[in-house]
Parts: sequence; C-alpha cells; structure tokens
Amino acid sequence: MQKLGIVSLGCPKNAVDTELVLGDLQGDEYEITSDQKEADIIIVNTCGFIESSKKESIDAILEMAALKTSGQCKKLVVTGCLSERYSDELLKEIPEIDHMLGVNQYPRLKQILKESDPLKENTSINHVHEPAEYFESYMNRVLTTPFYSAYLKLGEGCSNKCAFCIIPKIRGQFRSRSPQSIISEAEHFAQHGVKEFNLISQDTTMYGVDLKMKNGLVQLLKSLSKIKGIEWMRLFYCYPTFINSELIEYIASEEKVCNYVDVPLQHTHDFMLKRMKRQETEKGVRSMIDELRTKVPEIALRTTFITGFPGETDQHFKHLLEFVREIEFDHMGVFTYFHEEGTTAYNYQDLVPNEIAISRRDELMKTQQEINRRKNKARIGEILPVLIEGTDADEEYLVTGRLSTQAPDIDGQVIIEESDVEVGQILPMLITGSTDYDLVARQAEKVST
Repeated sequence: MQKLGIVSLGCPKNAVDTELVLGDLQGDEYEITSDQKEADIIIVNTCGFIESSKKESIDAILEMAALKTSGQCKKLVVTGCLSERYSDELLKEIPEIDHMLGVNQYPRLKQILKESDPLKENTSINHVHEPAEYFESYMNRVLTTPFYSAYLKLGEGCSNKCAFCIIPKIRGQFRSRSPQSIISEAEHFAQHGVKEFNLISQDTTMYGVDLKMKNGLVQLLKSLSKIKGIEWMRLFYCYPTFINSELIEYIASEEKVCNYVDVPLQHTHDFMLKRMKRQETEKGVRSMIDELRTKVPEIALRTTFITGFPGETDQHFKHLLEFVREIEFDHMGVFTYFHEEGTTAYNYQDLVPNEIAISRRDELMKTQQEINRRKNKARIGEILPVLIEGTDADEEYLVTGRLSTQAPDIDGQVIIEESDVEVGQILPMLITGSTDYDLVARQAEKVST
C-alpha cells in the first residue's frame, strides 16, 4: 500500500476539492498520511488567485519537489488554480513534477496514478487541457475540518466579470450542483455528526439560476432545514445585487440559518464600483443592508474591501472609510490591489503606489478594530449559544468556541473559562469579557446570581 500525502492551499472551495480527492483515493491502494516526508505520492492542490497565493503555492511545490529528490516521494502531482493558469511554465521550471492537473480533472487523478509506472523515469505529463470531469457525488469526502463542521459547496465557477478577478477564466462560468446531490451530501454528513454547515461557492446567491430555479438558494435552504442533525447553516460569498427580500425573510424565519451573511463589497464609491465592473451601486448596497438589519435585527455582516485599485483617489478612499464608520460591519477583511495578468484591470494605467494601498488598508483595519472592540464590549452580560471547539492553541487550560455569528478561521472566537464541556456541543454561555476581536465567557449554569 502506497502512502499518500497532500498539501492543500487557498480558499475553502479548494479545500472541498482536496477532500474529494482524498475520498476518491483512500482505500485499498492508498493510505493517507499527514507527514509528507513519509509519503510515496504527494499532491499539491494550489491556489493562483493573487500574487501572494501564487508565491505560497510555488514555495509548497518546491518544498515537495525537494522531498522527491531526496526523500521517500516517488510521484509529485500538482493540481488546482495555479496549474490551470501556468501549467507549461511550472513543468518547465520544476521538472520534478510528474503530473499536472487543473481544476477540471480531479476525478481523473485516480486513474492517472493507476496507469503511471512508479518505476519509470519522470515524464511530466500535462493533463490540464484534457476534457473536464467532475465528481457527481460529494459523500466520499474525507473531511479536513473538525467532525462537527463542514463546508457545503453549492456550485463551481463564476459568471460575474469583476475587473480584478481571474476566477471566471480559471474555473469557468457558474454551474450549480443539483439540489439532490447537495441534500444527499448534507444528510450523509449530518448522520455522521456534522451539525454546522458553511455554504460556499464563488457566488452563493447565484445558486440555481442556471438550473432555471426561482429563488434557488431559498429553495435549497428550505430543503436543508428539514434535515435532522443540522443546527447551523451559514452563508458565504453572497453577491450583494442578488440578496433579495425572499432570502432575507427566510434568514429571519428559519432558526437553522445563522444570522450571518458574508457579502464582499470591494468598494462603496460608485465610480470605483463601476471601474471594478461590479453590478451594484452604493444606493443598492445601502438598501440591502437596511433591509437585512430591519428584518434580521441580530444579523452579523461580514465584508471585504480592496484598497489601491487603479484610479482610487484620496477622495474615493475617504468615502469608503466614512461608509465603514457609518455602517459598522461586524467582521471585515481588507486586501490591497494585486495587478493580476489576465484580468480586465491589468490593462488599467492609473496604478496606485503600493505603499498608499497598504496605508489605506491599515487605516480601514484600525477603524474596524475600534468598531469590533465597541461591539464586543456591548455583548458583555448576554447569554448566547456557543459551539465548543476545543482547547486554545496557546493556552491549553482555556477552551474556545464560536457564536453562530462567528465563522471558522476568519472571525473572532469565544474564550471559555472554568468549563466542563465536550467538543462539538452547542451550549449557552454568559459573555463576561471581551477583547478587540474575541469574547470571554463562562457556562451560563455555572455563574452564580
């Protein structure tokens, strides 16, 4: 039996692809190992979205290539977004790579490995331009998340034409999975203890449009809400233009749908939105936020912004900064603009110096830190359900958890003191303290009155 190691980089959508590959390969022929040094076959599932992710992917490939040269590894396979973009260049520069697959050949990997001769010298085969194949069922995934939590991928690709984004060219137009395949997957994992599902795709609010479904995301949520064992469902990557009244009203009415929406806005000044080739306007965004907060008073809003996009002036940035101060998002990420070849914006001339983009990013994040500090402090004294995650990485005597309004890995957490709990439980906790991004709590029943 050959040992299989895998390095997975990038977003949660890429992580699901990795889990599918692991599920397809594990069994009689392959034993999965977390130690790449003892692996006979190493797979690197890359990200190629922006410059920093490309560098991280290349560094990982080179590190694994070194293990092939001097270690146990006999086969090195590179897959994912970076290989989709630069397969020929990677094979030329890193000859240790045996097989190169893009984002459309994951199901072929098992057959490719079966047909390749482990004793044969490196032939570096490029499969990126071979016909696309997709996993029909997602139930054989090997979850890399904790046993109580999983990502639920609703579709592939993106049909938006944002000027800064290369994803449509890498992954193609948006294609929804069938409702039954998603429901079957959720039922399967719920039966095996998963109680939190994070719904993802490149544009989650577009779910079902290509299947001619009316309000497809709402229809899907209604079906998922009936599944026994599911307690929390959280919406990610929601395009602001398509967050409609039906979706908002369903979030308000269904307890299993978390009061949480991730809606990447990128900017708020109309000139910049048009230049970014976004479909929304500031007026539309304000209307959407007002309706969300009116109909779902406890809603937590997460967003992301880009600073330093070509043409962004001090006036445009001040407009964005004032918007952030006024709206007071619950969670926010800010990225500086990356000049990515292949995007529409790559041809723009009026570039903003990187040091200015960084300065603007830092100012936005400082503002958000103040907002978070104030919002967290206001929660002291509340009793809220908390999903128990385990011991703190830095302080083993502390237990950590999350609210339904805190997403895994990207938002804050709840630090639990004096606990007697089990991982995976959802329990009422009294919020007793706060930091800039985290909350401190104790079990509600343990607090004396």
